[in-house]
Amino acid sequence: MSDTGFPASARLSRIGWDMPVGLDEALIRRVVNAFYADARSDPLIGPVFNRLIPEDHWPRHLELIADFWSSMLLGTGRYGGRPLPKHIAIPELSDVHFQRWLRLFRQTVVRICPAEIAAVFIERSERVGNSFRMNIAMRRGEDITTMGPLQREEI
Repeated sequence: MSDTGFPASARLSRIGWDMPVGLDEALIRRVVNAFYADARSDPLIGPVFNRLIPEDHWPRHLELIADFWSSMLLGTGRYGGRPLPKHIAIPELSDVHFQRWLRLFRQTVVRICPAEIAAVFIERSERVGNSFRMNIAMRRGEDITTMGPLQREEI
């Protein structure tokens, strides 16, 4: 292990963290496509996605999400959106939705990625999920001072 907690087989990237060898655009696209295929059919979060994103908008949405992960993990800077306002606008969005999103995402990356890359995706997705839920709660006027990290939904 390197001192960052990632395997020593990782390489230092231009974005200043140890990036596992093999983490690239093609893998990001595979993860995004596989995850959203599963998420859209999930009984809890599928209806939310399918209500908000028309069928003909899915190809562009998948590109946008791949750009998000590419910017976050590879430092490409391709994503210039503001995802939080769109999530704030979903009134039913709650911890159970974030927990399911994270569980499905973990399942996807564990299935598709080598362990060290899956660990990177999982750490970042949990950071994003917790940040979004706290910001949403704050915007709804909820007290976030006692909020801890999301409990993982078991796989």
